[in-house]
Amino acid sequence: MRNGQDGSDLPTFPSTSSMSVGAEDLLKQLDRVVDAQVPTQGATEGLDELREWMSEEGPSPQERFERLSRFSGDQRLGTARDCVLLERHDEVRVIDEALAELGRTSAGVRRRRHTGLLAFTGPAGRGKTALIAEARARAAANGFTVFSGNGGEKEQAFAFHVVRQLMQPALAAMDEADRRDFLGSWYDIVAAALGLRAPDPTRAPDPTGVRDGLDWVMTRLTVREAPVVLLLDDVHWADAESLNWIASFASRAEDLPLLIVVTYRPDELSSEATTFRALIERHGNRPYTLEPLTPSGVARIVREKVGEGAEDVFCRECWMVTGGNPFEVVELAIRLRAQQVSGRQNELTVIRDQASAIRGSGLIERLHGLGAVTLRFAWATAVLGTPISPDLAATAAVIGSEDAAEAIGTLRAARILADAPGQGSDLEFVHPLIATTIYRSVPAALRVALHHFAAHAVLAAGFGPTAAARHLLEVPGDGMPEAVECLREAAREYLRAGAPETARRLLSRALLEPPLPEDRAALLHELACSTSLIDPTATVSHLRAALAEPEVDPDLRASIVHRLTQALAHTDQIAEAATLAADEARQATNPRIRLRMQADHFVWSSLRADEPDSPARSRRLARLAERLTGRGLEERYILGLRAWDAMMRGEPRHTVLSYAEDALRGGLSWTDENRGFEVPVSVALSFMYCDQPGKAEDLFAKGMAECEGKGWRGSHLALGQTLFAYILYRRGRLTEAEELVREGLRIADQVKGAVPAQWFAIGILIQTLVARGRTADARELADSYHFGEVVPNAVIYPDPRTVYAELLLAEGRRPEAEHLLSSVGYWLEARNWRNPTWCPWQLHLASALASTAPDQAVRLAQEAVKRARHFGAASVIGQALHTEAQVTGGPTALDLYAEAVDHLERSPASYQLARALVGYGSALSRNGQLQEAADRLYQGLEAAVHCGAEALADHAREELSEAGLRPLRHAQRDTLTSHERRVADMTAKGHPAAVVAKQL
Repeated sequence: MRNGQDGSDLPTFPSTSSMSVGAEDLLKQLDRVVDAQVPTQGATEGLDELREWMSEEGPSPQERFERLSRFSGDQRLGTARDCVLLERHDEVRVIDEALAELGRTSAGVRRRRHTGLLAFTGPAGRGKTALIAEARARAAANGFTVFSGNGGEKEQAFAFHVVRQLMQPALAAMDEADRRDFLGSWYDIVAAALGLRAPDPTRAPDPTGVRDGLDWVMTRLTVREAPVVLLLDDVHWADAESLNWIASFASRAEDLPLLIVVTYRPDELSSEATTFRALIERHGNRPYTLEPLTPSGVARIVREKVGEGAEDVFCRECWMVTGGNPFEVVELAIRLRAQQVSGRQNELTVIRDQASAIRGSGLIERLHGLGAVTLRFAWATAVLGTPISPDLAATAAVIGSEDAAEAIGTLRAARILADAPGQGSDLEFVHPLIATTIYRSVPAALRVALHHFAAHAVLAAGFGPTAAARHLLEVPGDGMPEAVECLREAAREYLRAGAPETARRLLSRALLEPPLPEDRAALLHELACSTSLIDPTATVSHLRAALAEPEVDPDLRASIVHRLTQALAHTDQIAEAATLAADEARQATNPRIRLRMQADHFVWSSLRADEPDSPARSRRLARLAERLTGRGLEERYILGLRAWDAMMRGEPRHTVLSYAEDALRGGLSWTDENRGFEVPVSVALSFMYCDQPGKAEDLFAKGMAECEGKGWRGSHLALGQTLFAYILYRRGRLTEAEELVREGLRIADQVKGAVPAQWFAIGILIQTLVARGRTADARELADSYHFGEVVPNAVIYPDPRTVYAELLLAEGRRPEAEHLLSSVGYWLEARNWRNPTWCPWQLHLASALASTAPDQAVRLAQEAVKRARHFGAASVIGQALHTEAQVTGGPTALDLYAEAVDHLERSPASYQLARALVGYGSALSRNGQLQEAADRLYQGLEAAVHCGAEALADHAREELSEAGLRPLRHAQRDTLTSHERRVADMTAKGHPAAVVAKQL
């Protein structure tokens, strides 16, 4: 799409690429231009010169026409570029070196290069665009593929405008089948961002998902078309979405056959472009600043245009009035040549007169001198932005096609407009400075009217609501339902493209129109959807306003309430979220909606750290779940919540699994925007706590794939990866767990509003590091995030205070750990959350008290064992027995160790098994049973090595050495618990599947 403009033909001056138009026709058009205005002498000197050239005797009319073309067409532009590139030898050399490095190969394999990014900066007119053009020419001469795009001052409101310029040409060259095959599974996620037809109008990927998809597309295009040069001009005017993508993708260039060249004005770069600034500042090659031309450089340009006889004082005056700005120098030299000056000292006043007409008020005065119709057409083109469709500009200016043709001719001759690159009749301004100056000169009221006309024109031309919406943003509200609907539809398109900030801007403007009263609640709901990922506080405000509207449709109201409870929870107002859901449940008359609101109430109540009466809520939930069969999604959510609550309370394992299985019958989606994914995640984790980690892993893998398929790769994926890592941690796969949770934390750190995901990730990573014996790393992580200093209002698992106490114990700070764990125990007991598999606070507290209050430590451990047996999962029974054995000591502990090992061998908890085996072996050694001690220590050492628990493995070796045994060194290999290894052995020996299944 060419910025909301079509390509209809209008009578216009021909360029050098269209020489079939006769010179006499051009003379007639030129006469009409001059006759249609009352020009001042200064404003029409250039036109008079052209007429004189066209009418003088000697050359034929066609030759005179070609002479005009050389003056105002492509050849002139080439000469101007050469002039602007004067004294840019260093910059051109840098480009040549980067291109040469890009092209080098070693045995057909691209080497890692010194740099994949070049940045050139400077104020307007310093020759940045000319440098980009030179880079394009040199890349093409090397046979490289060039993708290019440029920012536009009036196009910043178009999300992914620059991205589309870069990628659309390559994608447009494919037919639909090839394009879909090329984009593969990313098609649905990136289609809207790339300007393709989105197959699912309800899909709304998050910004992280879209950026990941664009990374994939650009990487594949680069590999397919290698080597590739990416040229990005005027990046300071790039839309925010494109700029963010460029900043995130640029770091990949060094590892790809790709060179990125960017130009920008440093003083006009948005204050919000922090990521882009950081990229440039930390990059190995600092940005190259384009300096003004020296006096000798200016003199060379002036003498080339005016004549070699131009005096030094004349040339120096040209340098002084332009400040050495290449654009102004070239324009001044051309205008001086048109004035037929000879470059003498007595012509210095002409320099000042002509220089003033190039920019600022002088340019506007010159434009006013071109006539009212031409002035209005120029204003319309400035409002529309580039590239400019003559037809659209004429419609916006409210002039006919003949007047438009004359205006175009006049503006071309005045070096204000020129042909846009590429095919068609589109136009562009000779320099962005001219466009900016003209746009800012339009009277405010007239500018509003022109934007209003432009919005209608682009809609009528079939360019869609996003093209019209840009103009509606500049128009005050007028109570027009059509404008509201246009803005809402444009916002929906931007949400489908993963551009919520742009959608928010449009919907906020629609709210000011204002909408019809019956549409206001729906509009506020849509506005809240656009802000949910970027501004939860604003989301709460919009949804509260939507709820206050009268006579809201029941289903819409339910959706508003659900989103409001989510937003409240994400802004640490969980108590209010739970209360709101309960109030709505009591008021709902529709049974389905009532059940849905009850589910929301139970969700947020269970996550509320300060819930006043958890046992009462659990009893209500249990009574409700008993009556449900899971026949609908609302019922399955209640059953899933019942499974989670039963697990937290420590009810028998078979009860938890029964409710969890019932909840899954019929499916639980992770991406239902009106349900959230808290319940599906809780059901999956219930299987983990019940010693069925394989089932949990399967549910997480499917859930994360569902999120990724919908383009949700921000906080959802961060939390999914983090909790998947927790499953691996509990299985004893510590190395894999650390890698995955670090990735989850990295994503969470990059996503705005992902604080809950950070809490989960930090706690799990600290636990994993402590298990691996890297206490110092765990402490550094805790301190960097102030973990342990702040207690969230939401329930996080593993419990942050218990995790922090575990770290304190690893550091030997037992009194601090004891105090913290005692407070955790008081909190959990009040809630009747008594399952040590969810929070082993009693086990850690027993360890903390073992040396100072051994009797209390034993009682705590025994109570934990009792609770673990009641729950019935082998892993937590074994872990609790191991702790009881540790705090009991002496020969009595041996039976406890043996029972602990027996339970853990029948569980998936291989790290806990390794701990118990080493502890058992150490106890046997101290009791003189060296042979059996050796067996257990060797088993524990092997298990610790397989788990990646380095400190535990070292401790096993020390115990073996103290017992006079040689500690073995084990290579890392795939992790199998003893139970899993037994099953594998049975399978290898050919036991029937039924027997193996019984073992499982």
